[in-house]
Amino acid sequence: MARFTPHTEDDIREMLGAIGVETLDDLFADVSPKQDQPLDLPSALSEYEVLEGVSELAGENITGLPVFLGAGAYDRIVPSAIGAITARGEFLTSYTPYQPEVSQGGLQVIFEFQSVISELTGMEVANASVYDGANAAAEAALMTARLTKRDPKVAVSAGLNPRYREVIETYRVATVELPFDGGTTDFSEVPEDVSGVFVQSPNFFGIVEDVGAASQAAHEAGALSVAVCDPISLAVLEAPGNLEADIAVGETQPLGMPLLYGGPYAGYMATREKFVRQLPGRIAGETVDKDGRLAYVLTLRAREQDIRRARANSNLCTNQALMALAATVYAALMGPEGLRKVAELSISKAHYLARRLGESGFELRYPDAPFLWEFAVEMPDVARANEALLEAGIVGGLDLGDGAMLVAVTEKRRKEELDRFVEVVADAQ
Repeated sequence: MARFTPHTEDDIREMLGAIGVETLDDLFADVSPKQDQPLDLPSALSEYEVLEGVSELAGENITGLPVFLGAGAYDRIVPSAIGAITARGEFLTSYTPYQPEVSQGGLQVIFEFQSVISELTGMEVANASVYDGANAAAEAALMTARLTKRDPKVAVSAGLNPRYREVIETYRVATVELPFDGGTTDFSEVPEDVSGVFVQSPNFFGIVEDVGAASQAAHEAGALSVAVCDPISLAVLEAPGNLEADIAVGETQPLGMPLLYGGPYAGYMATREKFVRQLPGRIAGETVDKDGRLAYVLTLRAREQDIRRARANSNLCTNQALMALAATVYAALMGPEGLRKVAELSISKAHYLARRLGESGFELRYPDAPFLWEFAVEMPDVARANEALLEAGIVGGLDLGDGAMLVAVTEKRRKEELDRFVEVVADAQ
């Protein structure tokens, strides 16, 4: 279908008439609030003045502190080679590879990213990334509805990242709460009318969940199983594809991306080959050119920018190629053994901190549940503890708002930082 681009007032009137309104103001009448007063903006500044002001604002940022805040984004070591490679011109401006003959580098990056994700998740196919982990979860929820031909309705628990659940619901997907006790989810009561069952492992509280049980319960209800996994954790935990999950999604920020004040990041999606045509976004494939040389192409492009809107799986209009490149470079640099070492270091340091906190009188919220590098610890005054930590030059954990702090420990944390954390929070109570 050709796109209509209005050029004249008659064109605009014709377009408005087809919609059923007379003026542009009528078109936007339901948009509220309408800006009636001039914006309170400063007068124009010179280039030097703007740069000076931005530098002053940047100077207010506190950087370089030990970070114990996780909840979906983690302060991990980022090898310098990642910045050097992603800053190369052929990658820095990578976006939409419409012309494969001039986009071989970008297409290869996408292909390699898909290969990394497929290997980590144990799935046959992966797409070329989506905006972030929350977006991947929402797209997976919609995908379960298309595949099961049921209304978009998924079963979740308190173990799913609450930000992910909010985005899923923003996509107008209904959610049903599963029982959550002792840090893990009970999948024995999955409703018969849901299209998907979500299991996050490690979950929002850092606890390892039973992905296999979630998959079995989903299939018994005629639904699909969606596993939400930290990619680093898949170096030490069984791949969700080997535990009968149908779709695997997550956030790739831990793979070589700094915290970046919250983004941009990139999400991943992987699934069974039989479901590939319902996977949103695009998929790059490997082939040969007319001379028999290795070449890369876009194999599937099931998004509205490439096919008719009514047939598209989603309206995703980017593939976060630069962030996906960073994740691919990180995975290639670390290799399977390197990823496993990162995970093992994080686990050992987190358990050391949990043990030290226990010796200082603090109790874990879920003492009997297995965790990796994140855990919830009970504290009389979490806000005061975080204030004291910041005064000591440490970024504390997430205040859960109910008398507990969610603490994340990565391979980056040194023993003296862990000991200092315990000392400060103990004095603050």
